Amino acid sequence: MIDDIHRLDPGIRLRPVTASDAASLAASLTRSRTYMSPWEPRRPDAFYTEQGQGERLAGILADQAAGRVRSWVLADEEDRAVGGFNLNAIVLGPFRSATLGYWVDVEYAGRGLATAAVRLICDLARDELRLHRVEAGTLLHNDASRRVLTKCGFEQFATVPRYMHIDGDWRDHRLFQRILHDGPVTGAPATAGA
Repeated sequence: MIDDIHRLDPGIRLRPVTASDAASLAASLTRSRTYMSPWEPRRPDAFYTEQGQGERLAGILADQAAGRVRSWVLADEEDRAVGGFNLNAIVLGPFRSATLGYWVDVEYAGRGLATAAVRLICDLARDELRLHRVEAGTLLHNDASRRVLTKCGFEQFATVPRYMHIDGDWRDHRLFQRILHDGPVTGAPATAGA
């Protein structure tokens, strides 16, 4: 189920994000700041605080309640958030699509956790949200993220110049998609965007 806790690795679970994750997200993002800086927008120092993450989570949870977003964290054995995964811009109707974003704490990178979580999230998107496709983008030189996506069945469908402002400049991206099913649109949940 989309709101369940899923074990990915000994001591690591994927679970829905909660407002109480603000402190551990701030700690994980601070620890990973230098590691992730080539792949992320530049953010103010306040973003890396518990208050900054609390404000960000309030927005995510409001969007989730409105059906526009689904958000999970990787949680360690002490239930601290050490990674984040989002299905953003969920659109139903004839489009039935969402955009995937994710990151993993520097201390947990390279263990296959992103691949396991992306596979699971795609299954949940297909089986519970009944989405037709999930899209994701990577910087041209982000080979690790490209490998995660291709292992999970995503195919590149475009290269877009100056697609997103990352690490201080407008950067070219590769766009990937995974078609989840080609079935009818019937029986879809009514809670996500129209």
